[in-house]
Amino acid sequence: MRAKLVVGNWKMNGDLASNARRLDALAAGWKAKPGRELAVCVPFPYLAQARERLQGSAVAWGAQDVSEHAAGAHTGEVAAAMVAEFGSRYAIVGHSERRQAHRESDALVAAKARAALAAGLVPVVCVGETLAERDAGRIEEVVGAQVDAAIAGLGEAVARCVVAYEPVWAIGTGRTATPEQAQEVHALLRARLKRAGAGDVALLYGGSVKAANAAALFGMADVDGGLVGGASLDADEFMAIGAA
Repeated sequence: MRAKLVVGNWKMNGDLASNARRLDALAAGWKAKPGRELAVCVPFPYLAQARERLQGSAVAWGAQDVSEHAAGAHTGEVAAAMVAEFGSRYAIVGHSERRQAHRESDALVAAKARAALAAGLVPVVCVGETLAERDAGRIEEVVGAQVDAAIAGLGEAVARCVVAYEPVWAIGTGRTATPEQAQEVHALLRARLKRAGAGDVALLYGGSVKAANAAALFGMADVDGGLVGGASLDADEFMAIGAA
């Protein structure tokens, strides 16, 4: 049976004082559980704080993005190796907010995932459709193309990634795909990854995941956990999701 993984995405939230309380609560409250892992991806300035507060605990940490470049004249960019120096395990790439606001292409997302892997990080590759694309019946076309680009860009190394399905229409809206809707897309992704020799890749669902709906979502055959946004800012709620 595949392990369950729940990754928190703090987005652009937090400050030193509130972070300390949240991280300390996670470090003290989350105990190692067979087949379950909890991780938080924090803003870049707080990676040192995450390491300080979480090292030695059962909670992993990481970043919300990395550059596709290893080094050089790329003002404002952060290399994957820099993220890794802080003991990070994960790096989110291709989140819908990056794809939309920063016009990140499928090819760029694959390049970022490749950079993360080269630095020893596990990339959490995000894919998902907008409401307009869902209503137009283009789910398989859009989401399939996104995961196919990752497979094409990474080859066999895609087996070392995590893939997160996050329907754009369910992020921060309070709307959530039903467990059956999530399973339908996860099964599609599993089939494509399996053909690439990566059928055991962890598939996470992201989109208004809460403690109240986590168990139903994670109970689906191809849903291996969640990529959690707002709810990850509440340590107790987040740990309840991780335990679902």
